[in-house]
Amino acid sequence: MKTIQIFSDGACSGNPGPGGWGAILRTDWQGETRETEIFGGEAHTTNNRMELTGVIEALSRLKYPCKAVIQTDSRYVVDGIMKGWAASWRRNNWIKSDKKPALNPDLWEKLLDLCEMHEVEFNWIKGHAGHAENERCDELAVIERDKFKDVR
Repeated sequence: MKTIQIFSDGACSGNPGPGGWGAILRTDWQGETRETEIFGGEAHTTNNRMELTGVIEALSRLKYPCKAVIQTDSRYVVDGIMKGWAASWRRNNWIKSDKKPALNPDLWEKLLDLCEMHEVEFNWIKGHAGHAENERCDELAVIERDKFKDVR
């Protein structure tokens, strides 16, 4: 099974407000490292939606089942999957243990489905701490976010 490294980050100005996401997909192919940068944004969103979207968009680019090692500075994304929160919310019709509705069920549904297609490992990394790929993903996310700053 092919292994791909995914680095992802999201950014939002205001919460909600204009937002962006960026991701890097890296793999070794026939002894050569290949990297692809992807990015996007929305005029009215939240930081957590952008964090989720970056991971979802990266995993959606995979054409066949892979081992994906994801590195993100989003505790929301990492804990939502690794602690089983999102799977529990889905089992309970998107209701959390405190009986309140789970936020972003549309995105969590997509991410859970993608995690079933691939062998996915999530790793949390500290943001804005000099991690080269995380810094680049943040830069991509901010560029995309800023495209929407004057859009109402």
